[in-house]
Amino acid sequence: MKITDVEALHLRIPGIEEIADGTQDVLVVRVHTDNGLVGVGEVTSQSYVCKAIVEAPRSAERRHGLREILVGQEVEDLAALWQHMYYHTNRFGRRGAAIHAISGVDIALWDLLGKAQDRSVCELLGGRKRESVRAYASLLFGETPEATAQLARESVEQGLTAAKFGWGPFGADADNDLRHVQAARECLGSDRDLMVDAGCKWDAETALERAHLLAPLEIRWLEEPLSQDDRQGYATLCPQSPVPIAAGEGDVTSYDFLDLVERGVHVIQPDVAFCGGLTVCAEVSRICEKHQRRCVPHCFSTGINLAASLHWMAATDGDLVEYCLRPSPLMRKLVSNLPPLVDGQVPVPTGAGLGIELDEEIVNEFLVRES
Repeated sequence: MKITDVEALHLRIPGIEEIADGTQDVLVVRVHTDNGLVGVGEVTSQSYVCKAIVEAPRSAERRHGLREILVGQEVEDLAALWQHMYYHTNRFGRRGAAIHAISGVDIALWDLLGKAQDRSVCELLGGRKRESVRAYASLLFGETPEATAQLARESVEQGLTAAKFGWGPFGADADNDLRHVQAARECLGSDRDLMVDAGCKWDAETALERAHLLAPLEIRWLEEPLSQDDRQGYATLCPQSPVPIAAGEGDVTSYDFLDLVERGVHVIQPDVAFCGGLTVCAEVSRICEKHQRRCVPHCFSTGINLAASLHWMAATDGDLVEYCLRPSPLMRKLVSNLPPLVDGQVPVPTGAGLGIELDEEIVNEFLVRES
């Protein structure tokens, strides 16, 4: 089975807002083969840039676009294909948008191989250990504590047993932060998990102060309290924090995640459609198992990312997946058989590959067409 084309489809809803919402814009990747099978993946990054990385023509050695690198290659050894892409982009890649683009292609290759072998992606990754994965609501803090409380109530009504709040007004004022988290905790009750995403707002000293402030509310983790580049800050904060520290949604390749583990981060959070794809995530799971760290995928985009994350968690000891509740049609409708919430759990798709189908009407409606 040889690759005949790599297609990059930029989907974008009207009226993009400058908020922390990855459901407004996505790059869908389709890998075509000579036997007619097509694999589907997703890139959650700057779609205009990553589309160019897929489509760039052949250049000097190690400067090619991903389509040029892959056309004619056999779909067999996915780890070798990943290394092939990594090597032949490393004059402009190794990190950043090149890896983000590789993520979408890699997901599509796993989907493709599963379809060719009539096996699900989780079976390819090592076997299905569970039929469903517990979900946590992924929510932006409301403008007021009362608005945050209402969002928490809604997550309870939907049957979720865990919720994470982040960004919005959080991080600027300690008293206001505490009021928001108290409001969420009161509505969730003591028997549901509550996590907080600080959105990279603080330095290590401030983060430690806020961790102590929030610890009595029994938060399960404090996510990205520091700049993603403040590695020494994490090394200082993590051993002292009274609550687990989570990070990794902005990191790529297994090298970055091993560094986070070595800095002491407790919860590692790769985004499958950003970090390098399922090939990288499989390696991250091995790192986390070796070092006894928890691995929970970051997933705040579309149903393609969700399906890939579910298969990854189903093949490992992972017990939690981020479930985006934003109303964007790219999240709610792009995948026609979007894995649903069922009593706080999300069933892992059972079909070949990712086990999902795209709604072509949604693709056509939101496709960015070149003028």
